[in-house]
Amino acid sequence: MTTLKDRTAQWISKQAQKRAPVRDGNPFLEGQFAPVTTETTSTELEVIGAIPEALNGVLARIGSNPIEVPNPATYHWFIGDGMVHGLRLSDGKALWYRNRWVGTDKVNETLGRPLIPGQRHGINGTVNTNIIGHGGRLWALVEAGASPVEMNIELDSIKHGLFDHQRPGPFSAHPHFDPHTGELHAICYNATQPNEIVYQVIDRQCRLARSVRIPVKHGPMIHDCAITRSQVLILDLPVTFSLRSVMQGATFPYRWNPRHNARVGLLPRNGDADNIRWLNVEPCYVFHTGNARDLDNGDVVVDVVVHGRMFDRSIQGPEAQKVTLEQWTLPAQGDTVQRRVITDRPQEFPRYDERLTGADSRYSYTVGSDLDDPRSAQPLLRHDMASGACQQHFYGDHKISGEAVFVPRHAQGDETDGWLLSYVYDLANDSSEVVILNADDIEGEAQAVIKLPVRVPMGFHGNWVAAEQ
Repeated sequence: MTTLKDRTAQWISKQAQKRAPVRDGNPFLEGQFAPVTTETTSTELEVIGAIPEALNGVLARIGSNPIEVPNPATYHWFIGDGMVHGLRLSDGKALWYRNRWVGTDKVNETLGRPLIPGQRHGINGTVNTNIIGHGGRLWALVEAGASPVEMNIELDSIKHGLFDHQRPGPFSAHPHFDPHTGELHAICYNATQPNEIVYQVIDRQCRLARSVRIPVKHGPMIHDCAITRSQVLILDLPVTFSLRSVMQGATFPYRWNPRHNARVGLLPRNGDADNIRWLNVEPCYVFHTGNARDLDNGDVVVDVVVHGRMFDRSIQGPEAQKVTLEQWTLPAQGDTVQRRVITDRPQEFPRYDERLTGADSRYSYTVGSDLDDPRSAQPLLRHDMASGACQQHFYGDHKISGEAVFVPRHAQGDETDGWLLSYVYDLANDSSEVVILNADDIEGEAQAVIKLPVRVPMGFHGNWVAAEQ
C-alpha cells in the first residue's frame, strides 16, 4: 500500500500539472513515438527468410504507450503507461505477435478492468521500462519505487510485488543477472526517499536474498548499475529529484543538478554501505552500462554510454547532448575514474553476450541515435572494445532499430556465435518488423524478417525469454 507521504506527493504533483498551461505538440507523442490505441493478437505473420529452428521463446519488448495525455506540453516520454509487445518463435515459425498494456491500477481503472492482486509500492504505478524472465516467470519493471508486475506468457498481468517477497519495496528497471549464482542484482531508488538508495538481490526462487540501504544526497536518479564477480558499481550522477519542477507542473521530477557531486561507488557484493569506496568522475550522465569486470591488479573496468548532460532543458524527454561510448577504469589505488573514449558517435542501448556478465567480454552492441534528427535511419553497431574497431548493419532507408538482444546458438558457443534480434521501425511506411541477424556476420543480410500487423512505437528495453525460462 502507498503511504500518506506518497499520496501527498502524488496530490501535489497533480495539482501543479493542473495549473500548467495546456498546449499541443510533443515530439514523444508523434511519429515513431506515437502510441498505439488498441491491443492486438495476430497468428498470421509474414516471414521473409528462415527463422532459426533453435529459437524457441518470446522476444519481449516494453515501452511508453499512454492511454490518455491530458496535456501534451508537460507529458514526458518516461511516464507513459507501459505496453508490452511479444513475438513467439518456435521450430522455425512465428506463432504469434501480441501487445498488452501492463495491468497497473491506473491502466485497469481507465480500461474498466478489475485490479490485479499484490503489494503496490511508490507514488506512481506506471511500469514501462524493462521486461525480463527470472525464476521461470516474466516480470515488467520500472524504477523510482514502483513494484514489478508479473505477467504470463500470453502477456496478461498477474500481480504486483517485489517478486515473491512478502513486503513491498523499491526495485530497478535494470537488474543484472549473475549467470554463476542465478541472482538478480539491482541498485534501486525511491522518489519519496531522496536520502537513500537500496541494493537489492533477488535469488533464483524470486525471493529477496539481500537488501542494503545506502545514504545519498539530493535524490539521484540511478537508472542502471553494473556488477563484476566481486562488486556492484553505483552511478551517483547529477540528475536528481527536483521539487521545483514538480511545483511547476512537470510530470517527470528529475533534472540536471550541477550542485550534485558526480561519483561512482564500488560496493563489495557481501559488504555494507560503510564498505563502499567512492571515486569522483567529471559531471555527466549514464543511462546504460555494458559489461564490467575485475582486473588482476584490483582495478575495475566498465563500458558505458555517456551523456554530457541530461534533463537540463527539456521537460518532455531526453535531449540532444554530446554522447560518447566510453570505457571507464576505477583504479584500485586512487579516487578518480579514468575515462577512455571509444567513439563520439551518438548511440545508446549497449548490450553484450550476457553469459559473460562480470567476466571478460570483447564486443558491445549499440544502436545509433540522433536526437537532433530522430527520423533519420540508424544502424546497429558492434564495437570491439579492445581495439576500438566498429562494424555496422543498416536495416534500410528510413529504418531504425530498437535495442538489439544477443541470443547464443549454443550454451558453450563463443561470443559472436549467435543471433541479434530487434524490433525495427519503418519511418516511411509507419510499420514495424522483427529482424534476426547472424551475429558473426553483422554486415550481411538478415537471416529473417517477420512483418508485424501493427507498428511498435520506439520504446525502451526488451529481452529474449527462452521457453525453458
